[in-house]
Amino acid sequence: MTHGIITAPQPEAVEAGAVILKEGGNAVDAAISSALVQTVVDPMMCGIAGFGSLQIYSPEKDFHGFIDFHTTAPYTVKEDMWENQISHEARDGFGFILKNRANEVGYESIMTPGTLKAFYEAIKEFGTMPWADIVQPAIDFCEEGFTVSPAIDEFWDRSGGLGRISMDEKLRRNEVSKNIFLDEQGNTYPIGTRIKNIDMKQTLELVKYGGSDIFYSGEIARRINDDMKSNGGFLSDRDLKNYKTIRNEPLWGNYKDLKISTNQPPGGGIMVIQMLNILEHFDLKSMGHNSPEYISTVAEAMKYATIDKDSKVGDPLFINVPIEKITDPNYAFEISELIKQGKKANVTRYGEMKESEDTTHMAVMDENGNIASMTHSLGMPSGVITEGLGFMYNGCMSVFDPRPGMPGSIVPGKRRFTAMSPTIVFKDDNPYIIVGAPGGTYITMGILQSILNVLEFDMNMQEAISSPRFTANSNTIDVTNRIPRYVTKKLEQKGYKIIRNPFSYGFAGVHGIRIKNGVWDGGADPGRDGMVLIV
Repeated sequence: MTHGIITAPQPEAVEAGAVILKEGGNAVDAAISSALVQTVVDPMMCGIAGFGSLQIYSPEKDFHGFIDFHTTAPYTVKEDMWENQISHEARDGFGFILKNRANEVGYESIMTPGTLKAFYEAIKEFGTMPWADIVQPAIDFCEEGFTVSPAIDEFWDRSGGLGRISMDEKLRRNEVSKNIFLDEQGNTYPIGTRIKNIDMKQTLELVKYGGSDIFYSGEIARRINDDMKSNGGFLSDRDLKNYKTIRNEPLWGNYKDLKISTNQPPGGGIMVIQMLNILEHFDLKSMGHNSPEYISTVAEAMKYATIDKDSKVGDPLFINVPIEKITDPNYAFEISELIKQGKKANVTRYGEMKESEDTTHMAVMDENGNIASMTHSLGMPSGVITEGLGFMYNGCMSVFDPRPGMPGSIVPGKRRFTAMSPTIVFKDDNPYIIVGAPGGTYITMGILQSILNVLEFDMNMQEAISSPRFTANSNTIDVTNRIPRYVTKKLEQKGYKIIRNPFSYGFAGVHGIRIKNGVWDGGADPGRDGMVLIV
């Protein structure tokens, strides 16, 4: 009997979720247990002190919606507290570099986390298995230890590109992190090394029996508060006690005769809908996959969506986000006409940089048609671990705009924009594509291209995810190294600046599932370490 299908960037997490499915758990059980294992085996890509977005489609419970668990700015932050520290803005518009680096490393970079509360609520409301059984596989991996994979090794090394503080340097700045993840000389361990985190095991044991309350108002909350207070962090026990997840209806859109279900702002789903609305007015298939005409057309849609994101999208609880306008098909038609006329969008930037890709994703579908698709992250990790707790905190303050009066400005309780956008494409009202990705601001661009690869070029899920990608989060088109130079030369002749990535895979680590004629096929991004299992 087939129980379900699961895909994620970490084989250990996929295996844990598959076991849950084999034992009779549903898609939500498998997703949350898998996610907890991810926090152990990939502890800087995600964690229980992080954030994310979970789409649940449950025919059994007649439910379709999101548990959004974005981080919130602590109560003591101030809108202008870093205004005089600005060095420059990220090239793709995702965050600022400060002269004192306080927003990207250390205690001041930490926002109120939502991950553990969301995991616990998801199991209690939509799961079928006891919470303790969901947590146990993660505890087992703490005891066994995790192996330094090529992806982890690369992240430690490469995360500091273009001026960011590298992850290994962040680890050196916190004594607890240094003791767990670095050797006696202060260097990261080589690929294949097994690292045990017994403090994390003890924390998860407390969570196993105490649920999320112990983290938000119990013993763990007290220890977090004491550490933050001693080291100048903004996060407090008040922030933890008052944290709430947000339940949202899906944000809906269309692409030809298909329905698109994705997340609401401050998630990135609004960009996915807008780009698909624009591209519906082009015969993409006749252009040829990744031809110069195709790339320039899709890149312009990306640029127009980025401009609207930068200027109009933030936390709807704090600013008026014109969702109806941005997702209006008539507005998309107007943009498509500009593209057809050869008018290039102009993405303005206060400097140049890019967002880190420290995020993870998983997608699960069970035998009864239940779906759980979740992206979760630490943002750009703070590097901070509290003595005895074992988990790293998010570094989400880095994405706020330090300039007062902007859509992304710092305000207590506010959630910052994230490109996370777990998405489901429906065909004849049935799930057809389930897709999501880690990868910072590249998430929406990776999801877009994977969807188009299936819909316009009839690729299966693995083919769609494995195909060479590009991105245009600025006036530059970045391409992976498998897009031929004879293609990019023609783009340069059209006046585009091209930056060639040295990696063959990149611009998000897309993972997804396709259901065609009742048969599942899945895809795991070859640029990550993950896999697909059908059990």
